[in-house]
Formats: sequence, C-alpha cells, structure tokens
Amino acid sequence: MTSSHATHPPAQSGPDPYAYLPQVPSFQLTSGSVTNGQPLPLEQLSKMFGVPGGQDLSPQLSWSGFPAETESFVVSMYDPQAPTGSGFWHWVVADIPASTTSLSAGAGASDAAHLPSGAFQLAGDAGAHQYVGGAPPAGSGVHEYFLTVTALNVAKTGLDENASAAYLGFTIAGNTLARATLIWPTPASAA
Repeated sequence: MTSSHATHPPAQSGPDPYAYLPQVPSFQLTSGSVTNGQPLPLEQLSKMFGVPGGQDLSPQLSWSGFPAETESFVVSMYDPQAPTGSGFWHWVVADIPASTTSLSAGAGASDAAHLPSGAFQLAGDAGAHQYVGGAPPAGSGVHEYFLTVTALNVAKTGLDENASAAYLGFTIAGNTLARATLIWPTPASAA
C-alpha cells in the first residue's frame, strides 16, 4: 500500500463528527496500510461482520508534529454514517504514551500485544476490545471512516477499558491539544 498523510483531512460528504468540538490544530498522520481519501483495503474490513476476505487488521499508523506539551494520545476509528442513529465506534485506544509515535499494522488485535505499555482498548460498539474493520451494510451508500489521533495534555484519561467511546470523547474534550484525521470513504458494495 502507499503511504498517505493528512495535515487536513479530505473534504467529506457526510457529517463531520468533530464539528461540535473545540477547534484545535492538526499534525501529520501517515499510514503505510491505507491511503487518505481512498476506500479501506480488504485487510481493514471486518471478518467479524461477515465481509468476505475481511481481516479486522488495524492499519499501520505514524504521527509527528504534535504539540510539545503532549502527554498522551488516543487513537479512534468512527463511522458517523452507520445506520444506528449514533454512528459506530470501530476502534478506540486510550492512554498511549507521548513517547509513542506509531502503531504497527495489527496493533488493534484482541490480545493488545503490540500496544505500548499502559495503553488499552475500549470495547467499541461491537463489544470487542479490538479493531473491528469497516462493514458498510448493503444499500447504505458510502461510509466515511474517520481514523483520528488525538494529542492530550494529560498522561492518563482516568478511565479504563469499561468506558464507552462516547464517554471517553466527553472526558478528553477539555484536554485536547490537537487532532489529526485520515478519512476513508468506503462504499457499501465493499461489504
């Protein structure tokens, strides 16, 4: 796969999940697994939700240029167009130390063996403490998957793996220094 980066995410056609949050600066976010503005590759689609060939493999990510006062990061993947009325959280990792500037492909596995010490995964909306790939339901159009790295001014969120993704978002809103996002528009025909 080709590497991509985003200082600013591409224009999206659907709802912006960050529109109601305080505006903050961005920084560089790259991936060797996925290309910003392009559909998710098969590896990043969901076997759990029955996508043929899907592997629920979290993408490789690297980031740089975040504020010097950053003390930790949160990584999340969210689909605001999921037909639920509240979107769908596919992956959330909290308490990533500020010294970490990349995650390897597959770091979102359920055993969390490739996450940095102290980091943990929330269950997300599938109820699984792991990366759950994209799986746009048939007939639901294009879904824009927002993969976001959020830089925080606190070392720990104060939450644990039992928190909901929405509650984590509420908790970190006042501690957010910057955020960088990649957007992957994926048509339902991919599922």
